[in-house]
Amino acid sequence: MLDCIDIVDSLSVPKYQQLVNSIVSGIQTKDIRPGDKLPSIHEVSAEFDVAKRTVEKAYDLLKEQDIVVAVKGKGYYINHTLLGRNLKIFLLFNKLSAHKKIIYDSFVSELGTDTPIDFFIYNNDFRLFRDIIRKEGTRHSHYVIISHFFNDTEQARELINQLPKHKLVVLDKLIDGITGKYASVVQNFEKDLIHALTEALPLLRKYSQLNILFPAETYHPKAILNGFYRFCYEHGFVARVVRDIADEAITPGNAYINLMEDDLVTLIKKIKDTGYTVGQQVGILSYNETPLKEILLDGITVMSTDFAQMGKTAAQLVLNNTCQHIENPFRLVVRKSL
Repeated sequence: MLDCIDIVDSLSVPKYQQLVNSIVSGIQTKDIRPGDKLPSIHEVSAEFDVAKRTVEKAYDLLKEQDIVVAVKGKGYYINHTLLGRNLKIFLLFNKLSAHKKIIYDSFVSELGTDTPIDFFIYNNDFRLFRDIIRKEGTRHSHYVIISHFFNDTEQARELINQLPKHKLVVLDKLIDGITGKYASVVQNFEKDLIHALTEALPLLRKYSQLNILFPAETYHPKAILNGFYRFCYEHGFVARVVRDIADEAITPGNAYINLMEDDLVTLIKKIKDTGYTVGQQVGILSYNETPLKEILLDGITVMSTDFAQMGKTAAQLVLNNTCQHIENPFRLVVRKSL
């Protein structure tokens, strides 16, 4: 079983957690099976040059999670391979969408379909969010939450802070003011936007003005606007925020960045009415990948976080019972619209 253990000095993950992760990974790959005996604390300490207390801490954590059992005078043994059997997940999303379904499907697939999940939608409504959390209490093993609100963000933060932090996994957007040690898989909105626009810079140079469709009432983080303004300033573009695309007069030399799917539909209709060529006279860069964007206008250029990876990473944090903050991968997909 020592071959299944991997402890790396240079990693930021604590060594005891690396040991736990190695055992869990071995069970998932079936290299470690029920009834297998773990190496003794002395063996692991000597083999990997780690303190005995580090190994004890890892084994204690595995016992707490019911993954191993201690047999007096004999050592530690693997209890089971169904890592999800003692889990009961509270999963709370702000809305239903194609992107959220990708997160959900990936999360469930990684956890295993036998893991019980109570799934709720609060439609960006704080009151519904509050009522769901209060009703469910603290009877779940983990609370996996996407927090997006038009307002009431301070009250939402206070409510989330009441949850047991070692059970909390925050998805998509980091919540300012959450205290304690908890897990997250989030986008770095400002950095990701600047990186994607910089990658698209050779294509954007054909346009003199960049416009971002950013409604006055939105749950999207202001960090997106910060990144947009920084990029435009650094590269000499005229930067403009469009609050309502319905009122926009489309003119050549403009590229548009959209966040909402409804705005994209309106934008495409308005461009078609002008007869301008998309990707030449007018550009479109859309947030969040969907299968339809591969087809619309012979391909819409997108910048998108990896929603499948977000769901998978969240499930791994739950299975490993790890409190880490992880930035989710983000990418640019270039198509004809730019």
